[in-house]
Amino acid sequence: MKNENTSNPLEHTSNVKKEFDTLIDHLRRDVEKMDDPSGKALFEVCAEVITGLKKAFTDYEQKNEPAWKN
Repeated sequence: MKNENTSNPLEHTSNVKKEFDTLIDHLRRDVEKMDDPSGKALFEVCAEVITGLKKAFTDYEQKNEPAWKN
């Protein structure tokens, strides 16, 4: 992990996005291990939601949305 003591928000968004990637990968690996369709759906939906959160962090970093422009 990068410096967690910095006040630079981009350092923190980068760290969180890496954690999101780890969790997304974990959820999708677990989908392959399950037989229960409801469980598979739950884990896949969770992976998609976290992917959306990761996109929000990327949009913030790149100032892609009006809300992030100063």
